[in-house]
Amino acid sequence: MQPQPHISPATATAAISAALESQRGRKNRGSYNCGRCGQPKKGHVCLLTATSDVPTTPIATEPVSCISAAASSSRSTVLSLTNAPSSRQSFTHLRRALSFDDVDARNSLDESDLDAASPDLDLHLDADIVQPGKFHAVGLWEVLKRLPPSSLLMAARVCKGWRETSRKMWKAAEELRIRVPERAQIGYIGSLLQKCPRLIRLSLKIESDLDATTLACIAFSCPNLEVLEISTSGSAVNRISGDELSRFVANKRGLTSLKMEGCSNLGGFALSSSSLSTLWLSDLHSLSKMIFNCPNLMEISLEFSRQEDDSTDLVTMVDGLGKTCTRLQNIHIASLKLSHTVVLALTAGNFRELRMLSLVLGVDITDASVAAISSSYTNLELLDLSGSSITDTGLGMICDVLPETLSKLLVALCPNITSSGIQFATAQLPLLELMDCGMTVSDPNSDNDRTIEEKNPSTQKTPGYNQKMFIKHKRLKKLSLWGCSSLDALFLNCPALKDLNLNSCGNLQPESLVLQCPKLQLVYASGCQDLLPGAIRKQVSENFAAGENHMPRKRLADASKRIQAPPLLYHERREDDNYGGKRRKLERELCTIIH
Repeated sequence: MQPQPHISPATATAAISAALESQRGRKNRGSYNCGRCGQPKKGHVCLLTATSDVPTTPIATEPVSCISAAASSSRSTVLSLTNAPSSRQSFTHLRRALSFDDVDARNSLDESDLDAASPDLDLHLDADIVQPGKFHAVGLWEVLKRLPPSSLLMAARVCKGWRETSRKMWKAAEELRIRVPERAQIGYIGSLLQKCPRLIRLSLKIESDLDATTLACIAFSCPNLEVLEISTSGSAVNRISGDELSRFVANKRGLTSLKMEGCSNLGGFALSSSSLSTLWLSDLHSLSKMIFNCPNLMEISLEFSRQEDDSTDLVTMVDGLGKTCTRLQNIHIASLKLSHTVVLALTAGNFRELRMLSLVLGVDITDASVAAISSSYTNLELLDLSGSSITDTGLGMICDVLPETLSKLLVALCPNITSSGIQFATAQLPLLELMDCGMTVSDPNSDNDRTIEEKNPSTQKTPGYNQKMFIKHKRLKKLSLWGCSSLDALFLNCPALKDLNLNSCGNLQPESLVLQCPKLQLVYASGCQDLLPGAIRKQVSENFAAGENHMPRKRLADASKRIQAPPLLYHERREDDNYGGKRRKLERELCTIIH
């Protein structure tokens, strides 16, 4: 062992002090190095601390996999939420507690929906400077407000300034959309909702079982809640009973909209609310009672399970709606128990403000039901009788009564309707913008049509496998002919048509298809003949080339009007546009064909 040079204590103390002062002068972006040995903190356990009496704590590593995945793709993945970092426990086994669904929330909302800040709060933050990097709080606010909740929780762990800004962000939030994974606990939902005292709109996508505890947590954490949407996915089971739902609605006096899926365990309910205006309930089954004491209810959607043993009394339910919910404008009922008796009870309710009526899967709804609807409600804008047994005669009644108001007509899964009835309806309804005729002109030998005949044995299919359809309409924007397997020729002259559905039209011949639709943007052609997509693409290109004027135009010197420029000035105009950064796009994207 070689002798070490002797260093006096005063010299050593001065050297250590100078080193510490130099480190303090350079450190302006947070504490990234160890304060004892100077090594980087990430993944580091200080050896000087191991020999002292102070107990060591493992340093929490960041979930690098989540961050790298979000940075490598244009659509960020779902980030995982871990336990609170204050516990300083190991993060080797990250547990997914509460995640944010990027597809349902951030990608479907515009900037105004994601902005949870108020003008007063922006002015208050403008004068602040948040460390590290001396970053203005107003700029940090603009960045953080575009993050999903999971990333916002991670950003709060950067420093004290970021944590304070994220806390203000949570307090100012008015809308929140989150996805609750299967292994999530109720404590995480409550802790997240308590961060948002001003929350008005809440959307939950439940992947685990849902019970009354979740409703109690929402009622306690969101006193100002107005809109609540609960959807289920996967094997999630909604265990909320009718009494629990009725109690929640009665206590939330400011609730205006309630949408809930998986309501198979309600059993019966009595909803009473003076503020509720929108109610959507799905997967209902065998309800013993359905009482609605909601005088301001304007929209209701009730979807029942497609089971033959459903014992719900729809006539009594509709009678109750007519007595207590007279302001209804939109009514949607989907049930196999719909019949002509239910329609008569609906017409007796005298809903004077009714504008949209949807009675789906009513096999026992006939032309007599259409006559009752047409005589009672003459201002309908939408009528959906999909899955009924109406015929071309019923379509004629609709056209005679609703030519000046009806803009959306849906008669899918109505096998007694022919191509002649569809052509007559489009000719007699000038305001029509959407029409769904799926599985109407279909081959009775096909598998889909056999399924319909098994559910509705009373249907009488008109013979004739090769049917032709000619539709000419000025305002029609969406047309659905899916499953029309008997259709072999189609002629469309619809200048405003943008969406066309030809799925499963296997008998449609490419040479018998004529499309005069210059604004066509989207065509569904799966299950059709192989040459049909090419014929569609060719005709759309020809229509666009015929209607588009590629000759450039030039403004006069006084900017009074635009005139068609001669070919000699074409290159000059292009150079001017390139110089100003305003090159005009002469060609637009053609129609998208999904097959």
